[in-house]
Amino acid sequence: MLSSDPLFIAAVIACLVVLGVLAVGIGGFGKGGAFNQKHGNRMMRWRLYAQFIAVILIVAFVYFRQKGA
Repeated sequence: MLSSDPLFIAAVIACLVVLGVLAVGIGGFGKGGAFNQKHGNRMMRWRLYAQFIAVILIVAFVYFRQKGA
């Protein structure tokens, strides 16, 4: 069922990547200092890219699931 669908697995992995990038970004922001100054904006961009990919995969999964593919 769902666990054997490659698109579902890709969407879950993409969501976990977003969660990881978000956690690193929040951790860096909370800690502050040199890491946040150097990588804060970069982490935000990576999170946005990862979220975009995750949303595309989720929408594709739902679209193909409704079509019965």
